[in-house]
Amino acid sequence: MTPRESFIAALERKPPSGRVPHFELEFFLTMDAFGRVHPSQRSYGQWGQMTEIERDLHRRDVADLHVAVARHFEQYGMLYHVPRGWGEEDVRLSLEHVRRLSSMDYLVTLHGDATFSIPNGDKMMDFVSRIADDPAGMKDDAQRSVDRALERGRRIAGWGVVDGFCLCSDYCFNDSPFMSPAMFDEFVTPYLIGLVEGYRDMGFYVIKHTDGNIMPIMDSLLAARPHALHSLDPQGGVDLAEMKKIAGEQVCLIGNVNCALLQTGSDAEVESDVRRALRDGMPGGGYVFGTSNCIYTKSSI
Repeated sequence: MTPRESFIAALERKPPSGRVPHFELEFFLTMDAFGRVHPSQRSYGQWGQMTEIERDLHRRDVADLHVAVARHFEQYGMLYHVPRGWGEEDVRLSLEHVRRLSSMDYLVTLHGDATFSIPNGDKMMDFVSRIADDPAGMKDDAQRSVDRALERGRRIAGWGVVDGFCLCSDYCFNDSPFMSPAMFDEFVTPYLIGLVEGYRDMGFYVIKHTDGNIMPIMDSLLAARPHALHSLDPQGGVDLAEMKKIAGEQVCLIGNVNCALLQTGSDAEVESDVRRALRDGMPGGGYVFGTSNCIYTKSSI
């Protein structure tokens, strides 16, 4: 099997052929590893002033860096990060470079969530107020957001170079979801179900990411029928062995290696946690090895 085929087998909850697949949602340490700026940190404010030759060189460079990360760290797939300033045509052309460099060796995904996530601090009060004062308007906004995402998905399906979407709206803090389960089922679940169903109907694989304690909303997440759940956050009290019992027959599980321990633990502690995740996740297939969020950059220390 190619890495992509092994990843797909896991997403379809089949036993792997050989080593368990490996996937990191984020890998920001490209400067440390390759001396190259991560695509999410690149801003192309002068993009429109570049010649087509210059733009193509940048698109090729971003594609090459994605493939270099996957190859060097033996990842089976990638979440393609779109630099600021690019349009959809730039993304399509860069992804075509990814495929030329790597053929169909890797599962290629894009960001694709359209559901409400935890608001940042300066928007939290406005969000809460609208939930209370204008619930119908909030639901209209949620549906429009899903409709726009699915319209974009249909365009991307025509490119023939993308395998799926990672849905990266975070719903949970370490202790609980940011909405009660009842409110979550009113303002998020129906739209998440519609989004996943729409993507699946287009032939895409869907990986739903959220950090934190997902256990109170687990039934709602499973009802949406994503192919996989990521990140199974141990800092949010998510136990991988328990998750295998609860959800292992319904969804692929990705992650659970404690990313904070990678920052603060000893080599022996990290190795022990890696072995624990493999031991708890691998039986029966349907598991992709990875961290519980991302490998932190030095500035996070």
